[in-house]
Amino acid sequence: MAAVQLDHKFVSTPKLVEPASAPKYVESALDYVVPEIPHKQAHDEIFDALRKRIEAINEETCEPGDENSFFVCDIGEVQRLYNNWHKRLPRVQPFYAVKCNPDHRVLAKLASLGVNFDCASKTEIEKVLALGVSPNRIIYANPCKASSFIRYAAKNKVLKSTFDNVEELHKIKKYHPESQLLLRITTDDSTAQCRLSTKYGCELEKVDELLETVQKLGLNLIGVSFHVGSGASDLSSLYKAVRDARFVFDKAASQYGLPALQILDVGGGFQFDTFAQSSLVLSDAIDEFFPTESFGNLQIIAEPGRYFAATTFTLAVNVIAKRNLGEQEAMIYVNDGVYGNMNCILFDHQEPTPRTLYHNKQFHYYDFDSSSTKKAASLPHKVSMWGPTCDGLDCITKEHYMKHDLVTGDWIYFPNLGAYTSSAATPFNGFEQTVDTIYIESSY
Repeated sequence: MAAVQLDHKFVSTPKLVEPASAPKYVESALDYVVPEIPHKQAHDEIFDALRKRIEAINEETCEPGDENSFFVCDIGEVQRLYNNWHKRLPRVQPFYAVKCNPDHRVLAKLASLGVNFDCASKTEIEKVLALGVSPNRIIYANPCKASSFIRYAAKNKVLKSTFDNVEELHKIKKYHPESQLLLRITTDDSTAQCRLSTKYGCELEKVDELLETVQKLGLNLIGVSFHVGSGASDLSSLYKAVRDARFVFDKAASQYGLPALQILDVGGGFQFDTFAQSSLVLSDAIDEFFPTESFGNLQIIAEPGRYFAATTFTLAVNVIAKRNLGEQEAMIYVNDGVYGNMNCILFDHQEPTPRTLYHNKQFHYYDFDSSSTKKAASLPHKVSMWGPTCDGLDCITKEHYMKHDLVTGDWIYFPNLGAYTSSAATPFNGFEQTVDTIYIESSY
């Protein structure tokens, strides 16, 4: 679908253009564009891995912890996601956000595909460099860094870095003056699952101070970055952020005489199920504000995390206890929860979907409608689901309706649970911080 063409004159003062100036299709892209899932997941291979692991466990004689929760990670899914990215955003080079899921096999696969990396700490940089990745494939995308971490980046020749305040520029001048800097601007992320502009980003009205400081200190400004927030639903925010970035590009050159900026960093927030829409909006915004005729040498990068990680992982958990509350109502306790690999419930505002995997000596993986948040005749069993710790906060879902009357020893699986899960798991209450991961590499 072609974007609505507008007479779009660029303002010379840092005044935000009203949302009505965005193409009309942007404001309703989720309704206007037919949702398109780019590929099917490899359910046969995922199920086979889950089944083999569970069949190998003897509940009556297994050692403590043998029935722990575990992941199945499909490396083939990473390949398909990359292919889809390259198809829809050919001008945009992904820098994977390591914080989303630092799984070694996933990082290695991404590196082999030519994906670069967004690191936010010394440890993440170390992990990526240990893969043999060149430091010029890393962006230190943390606008507020410890001085010692800046020195570490300098020592290891990690040059690309973001900033959003004057104080950071003085630290960089002192400890890493050769940095290639990207000025991070704030965005409208009010509809995002996880807002970032409340913590990072410079308002357009304050950009002049940063550009003046860059000029005064003789630092190397190479680009502009932004992030519309993780899981943003208002796609017009992408359009407006690209427009605002162009404003900074023009101001840096025309008012401060700085060299032409070379990089546009469009951040992250991309999701598998809305990628068709978000990539369409982003592509049209880039074409409008950074046309190839004028910006043929511009490097455009992004910082996707959950796009590559979420659908790559499936989590299986064991039912360890049950408390009946009445007819067809119960509390179900499983051996993973919000302090473990479902911390995304607290930290990332996710709502994991439980599905019956093994019940009554039968596997039910392909019954994708085995649970719902809404009551239905086919789902007679009302449950709340809880993690293994002794904390009342450890609740996976307060109300879910299940097709099967789950009992101790049964298994549940949670699809698409790779983003911001294992990366923030804790050993609270003595439960395992990390669980086994079974790797498969599907070929379709």
